[in-house]
Amino acid sequence: MIEIQARCRLGAFSVDVALKSRGPTLALFGPSGAGKTTVLNIVAGLTRPDEGRIVVDGVTFLDTAAGVDLAPRQRRVGYVFQELRLFPHLRVEANLL
Repeated sequence: MIEIQARCRLGAFSVDVALKSRGPTLALFGPSGAGKTTVLNIVAGLTRPDEGRIVVDGVTFLDTAAGVDLAPRQRRVGYVFQELRLFPHLRVEANLL
């Protein structure tokens, strides 16, 4: 189960998301600029929302009301960036590691 509830303002842009997935996988889709990457960054711990709660398989990643905010490395979220962020001198396996 994945539960995401968050509000985040980034300059003039703001995201307000509330969703719950019963399965182990969640897909986000929408037009460019809708906030998909911002939501992923919040789940991964790369962006801290103004307020929110994120629970994955019973583990609370974030609960701003309770003062819980796991570090990105403790969340164990796999993230493949959309932009090119590979080291050209390394092979695929080395880049992933």
